[in-house]
Formats: sequence, structure tokens, C-alpha cells
Amino acid sequence: MAVVPSSVGGAAISSQFIQFSGLRKSFVKLDSSNSSSTQSLFLNVDSHVSLASTVKGCRGVATMAGSGKFFVGGNWKCNGTKESISKLVSELNSAALESDVDVVVAPPFLYIDQVKNLLTSTIEVAAQNCWTGKGGAFTGEISVEQIIDHGCSWVVLGHSERRHIIGEDDQFIGKKAAYALSQGLGVIACIGELLEEREAGKTFEVCYQQLRAYADAVPSWDKIVIAYEPVWAIGTGKVATPEQAQEVHIAVRDWLTKNVSAEVASKTRIIYGGSVNGGNCGDLAKQEDIDGFLVGGASLKGPEFATIVNSVISKKVAA
Repeated sequence: MAVVPSSVGGAAISSQFIQFSGLRKSFVKLDSSNSSSTQSLFLNVDSHVSLASTVKGCRGVATMAGSGKFFVGGNWKCNGTKESISKLVSELNSAALESDVDVVVAPPFLYIDQVKNLLTSTIEVAAQNCWTGKGGAFTGEISVEQIIDHGCSWVVLGHSERRHIIGEDDQFIGKKAAYALSQGLGVIACIGELLEEREAGKTFEVCYQQLRAYADAVPSWDKIVIAYEPVWAIGTGKVATPEQAQEVHIAVRDWLTKNVSAEVASKTRIIYGGSVNGGNCGDLAKQEDIDGFLVGGASLKGPEFATIVNSVISKKVAA
């Protein structure tokens, strides 16, 4: 992979990077001799969460903890008109995006066809929801088969707005994920805690419960990307610090190791969402266990979304 000379934060970037693969060199738990460096990371975190003592620090990676490409998804939610979406697609088509990033956008259902017909083939399209099985007498729902028929390759499931506004529970979301995967659709599986749950020290408990519902239902983890989105940071302008996000991502990967397999933990990309924008994406991307982003409001602005996609450069520099 060739990388043109550039600069980030005033520092020159060499054109001679090791090829970016995302593969970790090893999966190692730190012993007590490394404990001082591990402790220093969490002593400086302004967080109400206490990291479980079983979760250890860095795993010695080449570039990022999850294997595979950096992953950036744009969730357009219930926004847009034919005119505004045409403009947004035009901005995305003309953007210079790093090639070693999986980029996915999730428009409202009504505009999936429009987006598919106009958008560059280098950006994939996702649906924002799906039903638990085949279509039928389910007014207002959309089936996995219909999503695939429109050329989509991903679906966003478990988003906090579906959980806390629509009222979907963990098991219902797990059932959706299982059926989507069984039909070959990739799943962006969202998890995350409410503000009161974080303040009560229940962040990990909540995330583990949500992960368990996926694990109990899905046939495979091969096409799952986990999106950690603290609910208190979604659309609020508040964002978890890089250290806060990293500690939860470490915990999620550790949970996968213990409850699914070390191979799944190593392969699965864990991305961050919650008021990600062009200004904070670089610092977040530098964190070892942040393998990309799920972006809300900023994904409606083509140039800013491109900046977030290209924050993979910060990942390479940090490596």
C-alpha cells in the first residue's frame, strides 16, 4: 500500500509505512511486571467506571487490535430528502478516501435505491434495521431478503434509539442479528450504556449483557462488527475521552476471549460511536482497540465524514 507524504498534527508522515493489515502480532496478557504501565492508563481516566481486575492492557499489535481493515460507518438515521441526499452522495463520490478502510453508509430505507444507484462502489450501503425473519404480515417492517434485494451488504442492529425509544430488548435484537447473518448480511451490532448506568458503575455489566444476547443467538461472528456507543454521548456533543473508549473496548475484547474464543476476539473489529467528528476522530483512532467508528450527525456532511474515514492515518502513525 502506497501512502503519500502528509502531516498530522504538524508531524511529517513517512511514505514508507509497513503495510496496514490490522493484524496483531500476539495476544498476550500482561503480567505483574508490566502492571505499572497498565495502572497509569486508568489512573488518568476521568470515568465513573472501574475496570474489572481481569481485564489487562496492551496486546502488542502492529496497527490495531481487531484484524482486518479500519471500519467507518455513517448512520444517516431519519434524515434527508432526495435533494440533500443527492448532494451528500456527490460529496462522498468526490472525496479522496484512504483505500484501506471499509466504508459503509446507512441511509433511510426510502433512499437506499437512490444511494445505491448514485454512490461509488467503493462505499457499501447498509440498512438501519431489519425484521427477525422472512417478510409477511409485519406492517412497517423490512425483511433481510428485501435489504439484500436492494444490494445492501450490512444492517445496523441494537442501536440505542431502537433499544430505548422503540423498546427493543436484547433477545429481540439477538434474534434479528441471527437471522440477518444466516442470510449472509453483515451486522453492525451496537452496544452501550445509559448515563445513569455509567454513573452507577454498571458500564461493563450492561455491555456484557448485550453481548451475551448476541452470542447466544448468532451462528457465527465472521460478519459482525461491534459498535460501542455510550448512550450519553450520542448526539449530545459529549464524547468519551480516548481513554474511556479504549478501556471499554479492551473489556469487550476480553469478554469475547473468555466467552466466545480468542480467535473471535482477535478478528472482531470493535468500533466507537458517540459524537465522533472531524475534530476528535484522530485522537480516538490512535487507541489500540478502536478499530473504526460509527458516525451519526457528522456523516451527513461529506467533507467531515471523509476526514473521519481518513483518520486511519492517525492509526498508522500511532502504530
